[in-house]
Amino acid sequence: MIDVVDSDELLRRIQRARACAVREERAWRNRSEELGATDPQEARDATVRQMSYEAVLRVLDEILTPGKHATEG
Repeated sequence: MIDVVDSDELLRRIQRARACAVREERAWRNRSEELGATDPQEARDATVRQMSYEAVLRVLDEILTPGKHATEG
């Protein structure tokens, strides 16, 4: 079944996805920092996940506010 949604609902869904990505990025950053000294391998894994969520955030930001990251390298 295909759901048809209007632009307002689509925007709300993208904003919810962005909020979720922000929470996950923070959680993985904190986990990486906590594990840094005690478990370097797990800290690296957490850092990779953090970076993945950062990429998702950049994409969602570009959808929500085009050009936001245009000046970043």
